[in-house]
Amino acid sequence: GPQDHHPRRPRMGASPTGFVSLGPFALGAFTMNAADLRVGQGFDIHRFSDDPARVLVLGGSVFDGERGLEGHSDADAIPHACSDALLGAAGLGDIGMHFPDTDPRWEGADSLTLLRHVVALITADSWTVSNIDCAVVCERPKLAPRRDEMQATLSGIVGAPVTIKGNRAERLGAIGRTEGIACFATALLVRRHASADEGTDMP
Repeated sequence: GPQDHHPRRPRMGASPTGFVSLGPFALGAFTMNAADLRVGQGFDIHRFSDDPARVLVLGGSVFDGERGLEGHSDADAIPHACSDALLGAAGLGDIGMHFPDTDPRWEGADSLTLLRHVVALITADSWTVSNIDCAVVCERPKLAPRRDEMQATLSGIVGAPVTIKGNRAERLGAIGRTEGIACFATALLVRRHASADEGTDMP
């Protein structure tokens, strides 16, 4: 019949459940399985503060003359979202579990310090960051003039490329009414396997 006019494509690696099962594949000089890759999504949002003493910090950069954000720490939404994405990808919980806002140790904490701690956690769990991509949603401030600075700061901490995109909410919702700032982050992790000579005494 007409449905048989075109030969069917082979179902490569199809499992009994109908999902495609990826076998080993080459990535550069390495061979890995799909289980060696993990993707995590992170999100953070903060409302603008009425406290004139609060400063606005985004991506580790201080934006002078802008209203600060409310939060238990310095309320830097970008490293918060990055941390959440990394923890999720590694299966290590979320930022609220590791840095609860009920713990006085984290009051006013530098969010870059929290991100360093998260990177140390996933590294200890044999994961390496491939990259993180962030989308920041806000009406103000303008991020483009400070984008390179923020990306360099975060990339240096993570040890991998961190990219930042600025997006407006087009006057829709609370963010569009300039009530706060939100950030979405997506992280890709690669499993780090012990090399053949790791753990051996080299001359």
